[in-house]
Formats: sequence, structure tokens, C-alpha cells
Amino acid sequence: MTAGLLPSPNPVQLIDPTGAEVEQAGTRRDYPVPSAARLREVWHAMVIGRRFDIQATALTKQGRLAVYPSSRGQEACQVGATLSITGDDWLFPTYRESMALVTRGIDPVEVLSLLRGDSHCGYDPIATRTAAQCTPLSTQLIHAAGAGYGEKRRGTDHVALAFIGDGATSEGDFHEALNFAAVFEAPTIFFVQNNKYAISVPLSKQTKAPSLAYKGIGYGVPAEQVDGNDPAAVLAVMDAALEHCRSGKGPFLIEAHTYRLDAHTNADDATRYRSDDEVTAWLERDPIARVEAWLRARGELGDDIVAATNAEAEAMAAQLRDRMNADPSVDPMSLFDNVFAQRTPQLEEARAMVAEEIQAEV
Repeated sequence: MTAGLLPSPNPVQLIDPTGAEVEQAGTRRDYPVPSAARLREVWHAMVIGRRFDIQATALTKQGRLAVYPSSRGQEACQVGATLSITGDDWLFPTYRESMALVTRGIDPVEVLSLLRGDSHCGYDPIATRTAAQCTPLSTQLIHAAGAGYGEKRRGTDHVALAFIGDGATSEGDFHEALNFAAVFEAPTIFFVQNNKYAISVPLSKQTKAPSLAYKGIGYGVPAEQVDGNDPAAVLAVMDAALEHCRSGKGPFLIEAHTYRLDAHTNADDATRYRSDDEVTAWLERDPIARVEAWLRARGELGDDIVAATNAEAEAMAAQLRDRMNADPSVDPMSLFDNVFAQRTPQLEEARAMVAEEIQAEV
């Protein structure tokens, strides 16, 4: 029984960094290479996503964002996993999943509202079926387990996809969420983006497990580890996880081995804990270049499409700059919206106090 829970001994990889298909060896199951159409869609969204990420990083330097956690280098994880689910499924992001939210179709300015300090969440979580970005580590996983269980109780085949970083697997909420999801067979996918550092703490200082995917065994949760810079492999493993969840078999744990190319945030100096040679080595595993090479080799992508996509990305970035350069109109009373479904007496009292102070200043 335990054997069915074990991940593959090595991360699943379907396309290597040069764009060549690789022969699967030692994987727990056969993973088919996704269609060219799906890989073109992922490539397109990764190009757009990376340009968004670069632009958001620049906005911090211009004082338009208070902070921005870049996900450059992790495009295959964020885009591949997000495109794998449907609009009826739930998404639970961390503070680093801005690219995933843009891929989800959420307005980029609404995505950045939290990081600009305009609001706790700039988009409607219910309408988008996307939870607010979560800064406290792992707390969103308990919500994701509950959302998945709620869908099961309703009799749907909808799933909850929860992103998490490697450092957050050391939090108690991670363990509580996996245990709850396993016991109640919640259709929740826990997607760990192992980018090797919890801010500056390397993975070797966080766990002695062979890989983070092996943590699922203790809860009875099947798991898989995947090359997180291989978009094809991410799609294939996500497909397997989704089939598992939608068929009523409970949760699934994925560990994606990837790398954060930029600093933890714009306030971090990554040169203090990692070398330039390490970063350069991961630059050679670029997920966009990898799938682009695969598509070009099969005549599925040409210079015209690449140029048009880059132009689309630049137009998106220009529009984002223009919109972010406009000062937002913020209503102080909005602080009290969306705290509870129905305001508590204490919240009403605080709201009345602020309203009185605002009125006194008029």
C-alpha cells in the first residue's frame, strides 16, 4: 500500500533543457508528452507572464509597488499548473503567485493592489474562485483543504489547487492541511514549488527527507516530484493529480523542483547566500527556451509567432505601467468590507469610529 504513495525516485522530466524529449526511466507511471497545442498555449502564457513579472519588479524601483516577490524562473510551475485547472476549480495562491493570477485571467492591476497597499485583495475571490494572496506561510492550505472538502460534500468534481513554497512545508499548517485532506479525502492538490531557498535558508537546513514529495507518505497522500522547469512534465503530472482528485481518491502532493532567479523580494540581497555560478546554471534550464526549442523543432512555432507574442507582451507591460502610474482612489471605509460575511458588533463599532473621524475632518 505504501508503494502507491511513493513519488518517482527522480523528478519526472519529459523535455530536457535543450528541448529534446527524454526517455522516461524509473517513473512510477507513464506520463505522455502533452499535445503541441497545449504546449503552445503554455509557452504563450509564460512569455506574457515573464514580461508581467519583469514589469512588476521595475514598478517597485519606481515606487509604485511597496514590495514584489518575483517568480522569474518558476513560469512552468505557475503557468502550467494554473492552465491545467478549470474556471470551476479553486486556486489558493501565496504572495509569489502574481504570475499565476494573471494566467488565471485576473486583471493585472487588481493582482498588484495588495502589493501596492491599496487593499487586502484587489479582485473578488468568490467570482474568480481564487483566494486572496496569502503572506503568512501555509495558512491558505487549510482553506484549500476545506474548499476541496466542501466541493466533495456538494457532489461536484471540482478541485482546489494550493501553491506553497518549500519553506512553508516546515509550518504546522502544512501538516494539518495534508492530514485533514487525507482523512476526509478532499480533492485538493498541494503544489510545492521547491525553489531551493526559504528566503535565505537552503533546503538542506529545512529537511532530511529524500525530497519534499516524500512527506506525503506520513499522511497517506500519494505524491510525485517533477522537473519544475519542464512545462511538459508539469502538465503531465498535473493531469495525473487532477484525475486522481476528480475520481474521488482524495488529495495529491506535487513537488516541483525549480529555482527563483531573482531575489526573494526587492528588499532581499540574494548575493549574500547564493553564488552567481549557481544562478547561471539555472538560467540554462529556462522553461520558456526549453519548450520553445521543442515547438520550433516540430514546426509548431516560427519567428512570426514569437515576434507577435513578444509584441503582445510589450503592449501589456506598457498598459500596466500607464495604469499603475495613476494614483488609486482609496476609500478608508473599505477597510471594513469583506472582513466577515456579516459585520460583527465590534467591527461595526470600529467602522462607526472611523466614519466619525472622517466626518470631523471634512
